[in-house]
Amino acid sequence: MACRISELVLDAADPDRLAAFWSEVLGYVEVGREDDGSIEIGPPGGGPQPTLVLSPSSAPRTGQLPLHIDVSATDRDQEAELERLLALGAVPADVGQTGNESWHVLADPEGNEFCLLRTRLRPV
Repeated sequence: MACRISELVLDAADPDRLAAFWSEVLGYVEVGREDDGSIEIGPPGGGPQPTLVLSPSSAPRTGQLPLHIDVSATDRDQEAELERLLALGAVPADVGQTGNESWHVLADPEGNEFCLLRTRLRPV
């Protein structure tokens, strides 16, 4: 076996706010905090999915991130999940899409773009 992704690290001006947002989006729970203010969230009880580490940073963000997160609903269709994500604080984002895409481009409360895909996944 080679490697597998164990953590994704995202710089955050407000790690608590982003941890709360992404925990709701992904159904994650807080699994740890570091002395530097980083918050790690992950699936309840562990599991194969990577955890997400929200790391405090005051560096200004410039431009689009070179990496973004794609999410897929597990228990509802794409439109119902879009409504849920918007209610949690996501906002539509324009990254030059044509309007004919099968996904929705959104931004989290700190402006980090992510996509809601049409494909529905089985819960893990």
